[in-house]
Order: sequence, then structure tokens, then C-alpha cells
Amino acid sequence: MPLLEVKGLSAAYGLVPALHRVDFHADPGEVVGILGHNGMGKTTLMRAIMGFVKVTGGEILFDGQSILPASVNARARAGIGLVPQGREIFANLSVEENLQVGIATTGVDIAATVAEVLELFPRLKRLLDRRGGALSGGEQQLLSLARCLCRKPRLMLLDEPTEGIQPSINDEIAETLKVLTARGGITIVLVEQNLDFIAGLAGRVYAISNGVLDRQIPREQLTDPRAVSEFMGFVT
Repeated sequence: MPLLEVKGLSAAYGLVPALHRVDFHADPGEVVGILGHNGMGKTTLMRAIMGFVKVTGGEILFDGQSILPASVNARARAGIGLVPQGREIFANLSVEENLQVGIATTGVDIAATVAEVLELFPRLKRLLDRRGGALSGGEQQLLSLARCLCRKPRLMLLDEPTEGIQPSINDEIAETLKVLTARGGITIVLVEQNLDFIAGLAGRVYAISNGVLDRQIPREQLTDPRAVSEFMGFVT
């Protein structure tokens, strides 16, 4: 049974439609990629699944149960974690405090959980006392990922994790995500514009354009930018 099922999902900002009958699923332990340019609906889809955007039609099932009535906090407690575009860390808190804030209300052993997550992010270990706002963009992205993992999500929604990040840290992020999926127990929905990054991680990749997600890109064509553009509707 899929961990996440999105069925005929439509969403809007006020009276402005943003998603149009989106269908896809993610199985346990799978990485599903959603590829699209800016303004095509990627972020809206992530925020709708998390509960930040009004759903106007369709259904979202998590582990077989509808989560549409659930609040953002209830979805997080159920095991859904969002790493948002722009990272949204606490700039005035230290790295360690950022990680602790992420799990302060979960009832877990905070010190043990932080230590466990930091094993995946050795770069952050030497930055624990540094303010989040003093980190580079790449280090902030690593912190955002680590903070999400501190809540031990079963499903991670990653919204353009490579945006504005230097290639070396993109490589760190990719390797960390590969470790997570290799260990099993975590499912990832990854929205991106970076073709190489998404192709290196996702088992299935869909194209989204103007709020419509109806085209799966064959894996053998992910290395051909022109073919990908055709699937996304940018080449005729």
C-alpha cells in the first residue's frame, strides 16, 4: 500500500486555482521526483500536502487514512515533514537550538535524537554554537534537513533543496538522502528544477506544468534535457 496517495487534488489561493486534479503516489522507502520550472505548482503541491494551502477538490491519503481534516501540526505528528523552499531556519538561534526546537514538543530524548541526526551531518557538528543566520546558504539547507529529521518523519517533502546551493553541498545532500533511503523506513517526495539532482535520486519522476501533473518522464530520458523539456511542455 502506498504511504502517500494524492487523488484528483485541486488547490487554490483564494479564488485563483493553483493545482488541477493532481494524481500520484509514493510507496514506502521510495523517492518520487516532481520536476518543474518556477511558478508551475511544485511548492503549492508540497504546501497542500502539508496543510498550508486550501484544497478545493480531491483527496490526500497518508498510510491509507485521509489527512484533509488534519491540521498542519497533526500531519507533522503523524509523520510528515516539510523542508521548505528558502529553508526558514531560526536565524537568531544557534544550530543546536534550531535542532532542539524541532523536537521540543515530541517527548523524545532531545540530546540523543540530536546526536543521532548529527551523525548524518558531520559538517554541522562543528557549527553547533554558531547562529543559524551566520551560516552559508548551503549550511542552512543542511540545518533545515537535519531539523526535519529530528522529528523522525516517515515522509519527507523536500521543496527545491538545491536552490542557490553550491555544488559541493548539493553532493552532500544527495549522499545523505541516499543513506536515508538505503536504511529504509523513509519516503521522499522531491520537487526540483535541478535535473541531475532529481535524476540521481528518484525512482519515478513526473513533470508539472501550470498546476497539472500528468506526465511521467521515462528514466532513460532524464539525461536528455530536450526530451525533459518536451515532457514539461516547453518544446514543441
